[in-house]
Amino acid sequence: MDNSNKTFLIYGVSKGLGKAIVQAVPKPTDTIYGVSRTQPQETPNLSWICTDLSNPKQAVIDVKTVIGQQKIDVLIYNVGIWEQQAFSKDYNFENVSAAEIHQIININITTCIQSIQSLIENLKHSDNAKIILIGSTWGVDNHNGKELVFSATKFALRGIAQSLREILREHLIGVSVLNLGYLASEYEIDKSTQAILEETKYSLIPLSDVIQAIHFIISTSKAACIKEILMPAMLDKNI
Repeated sequence: MDNSNKTFLIYGVSKGLGKAIVQAVPKPTDTIYGVSRTQPQETPNLSWICTDLSNPKQAVIDVKTVIGQQKIDVLIYNVGIWEQQAFSKDYNFENVSAAEIHQIININITTCIQSIQSLIENLKHSDNAKIILIGSTWGVDNHNGKELVFSATKFALRGIAQSLREILREHLIGVSVLNLGYLASEYEIDKSTQAILEETKYSLIPLSDVIQAIHFIISTSKAACIKEILMPAMLDKNI
């Protein structure tokens, strides 16, 4: 494992899993660039890049302007919005507007593709670069969800990763997808895992479990290819 200081570029840092990643993955001596539209919690080694990921062209410019030519060791695209009525009995695909479909695809996929494309040179400067895409159980075969647009983007994320591996293989840059199920994302990362398990009756995955998976990917050498990790909730029968 490379113990030198790393530079992280993390998307979606204002809340939930992204906020937890900032707090629990990098070391205090690492450099963190965090991308979000809403200002994240202040962290000593975090530089906030404010941008709207629904506008791919501008988002790429905003991030690249700050990052410049410096190295990126770990790029985490932790972004995924879904239809307004998703995961509820009120969801009806026929009522999803064209504008909403366009926004979901832009944020979840188009900005992801264009951002990574613009940052490949930065990743090449690293001794052991890792790209981690935060996917979903809605992006794996035979899930039981109806949320069509969200599902389509999470399947697409896996397609991005598969081709990106071939593009970056010669540079030994790892590309991993974490396909996550229902997360206990409303809890802060410092709340005890046992308390979360008891309060959620073991139905939601504590964010600390996802943090462990990210630590594992980052800790591997560039000889290893960690393709995908599938992490549904134990009690989730959708998959």
